[in-house]
Amino acid sequence: MEERNVTFQKRWPAVCLMLVCLLMLLALPSVSAASGSGEARPSVKTDVAGQGPVYVIPVDQRIERGLQAFLERGFKEARKYEASLIVLTIDTPGGLVASAEEIGALIRDSRIPVLAYIEGDAASAGSYLALNADAIVMKPGSMMGSASLVDGSGRAIEDAKLISFWKAKMTGAALLNRRDPDIAAGMTDRNLVFDKPEIGLKKEKGEITALSPEQALKAGYADAIEPTVKEAADWMGYGGHDMIQVKHTGAEKLSTFLTNPIVMTILLFLGIAGVVIELLVPGFGVFGIVGIVAFVLYFFGNYVAGFAGAETWLLFIAGLVMLVLEVFVPSFGILGLLGSACLIAGVVRAAFSLEHALFSLGIAFGAAVVVIAIVVMVFRDRGIWNRFILSSSLTREEGFVPVAPLPELLGERGVSLTPLRPAGTAEIGGRRFDVITEGGFIAASVPVRVIRVEGGKVVVQTIQVEG
Repeated sequence: MEERNVTFQKRWPAVCLMLVCLLMLLALPSVSAASGSGEARPSVKTDVAGQGPVYVIPVDQRIERGLQAFLERGFKEARKYEASLIVLTIDTPGGLVASAEEIGALIRDSRIPVLAYIEGDAASAGSYLALNADAIVMKPGSMMGSASLVDGSGRAIEDAKLISFWKAKMTGAALLNRRDPDIAAGMTDRNLVFDKPEIGLKKEKGEITALSPEQALKAGYADAIEPTVKEAADWMGYGGHDMIQVKHTGAEKLSTFLTNPIVMTILLFLGIAGVVIELLVPGFGVFGIVGIVAFVLYFFGNYVAGFAGAETWLLFIAGLVMLVLEVFVPSFGILGLLGSACLIAGVVRAAFSLEHALFSLGIAFGAAVVVIAIVVMVFRDRGIWNRFILSSSLTREEGFVPVAPLPELLGERGVSLTPLRPAGTAEIGGRRFDVITEGGFIAASVPVRVIRVEGGKVVVQTIQVEG
């Protein structure tokens, strides 16, 4: 018995190690064959499900920072209420690569399984979001792909480094679920050529790959084709769960409208024109109110969308204060320049793109200058410059009585009543007059004679008395 115990004590570490290895093998995810791709691809995460609801979050707008903030709120809410599945209903033309990367990381890092349901177009960056999900289901008539890079005006980007970077991102997302990386590369690179007769897909040079639901299913880029979100959830095994639709709040909807490039340009135009006109032609109040409201809406829309931080509000307020001070405090233009710089910096920092901000600001500024010039010409009599010009005249009608000229005093004699140093008082012809000498001193009670009269000024000199 003792010999058996010793033998067991020697072997129990090896037995424990074997048990640990066995448990690790059992814990590995099951592997199934990928449809159409010819490679093994991991099955989707259907074993993470609880009894929580299914959260449906729409991706139905341009991919930018505002959508990213909305999705972050939706994922946070799904975690809070212990959702079993997140369904992203995708219908987007694409958008900013930087925001797509952030959203892709959000999807990959989610502990809750994520299903990408393509109900319209998953174009450009939209296809990147779908490839980061655990499973892809497409609606009949939908499309995914066509992910070549374009600039803000829609022109294709030819920079090899940028294309290579984006192609690596797309192929990396495809490989997450062992999808054919060539197809993802073909969605981004016009120069890539491939022929895959087993799935009926061929790409020539100059083309960009885009997949219909049937093509995507054959290529392994779609796991199923379902007509509705509910049926897609049924396919995933979540048919009996409550479905909660995450909707945009009123502020988010308003933000989407306000951050439209055209609306942003109009708001900047109204803001610049309104504030400057109110400063130059004060007294109306309407121009100032419209200008400030336009600026507030501009910053509010970008703040809710996640583009702007608190520092943009501080820059805007500081710039406005310095512009107002420039009108009343002589600073040789320093306050005006600093205020303008703060406003421009706030506007640029609040926008989602430096290029778009400068473009909108340039158009708005040019239009505002024309309107300001017209208003200043029309209301030139009410301009602030009139504060620095003496426009009143000293007329008799306004109560100003000029001093009457005294030509009759010329040659008259009198006597000084006070010392004249050189001005003082003298009695001439029985009347008192304010008089002045030619510069000399005359004591009181000295005979004087008027030698010159200039308007109301009487000039006298001493009378030389001969003995």
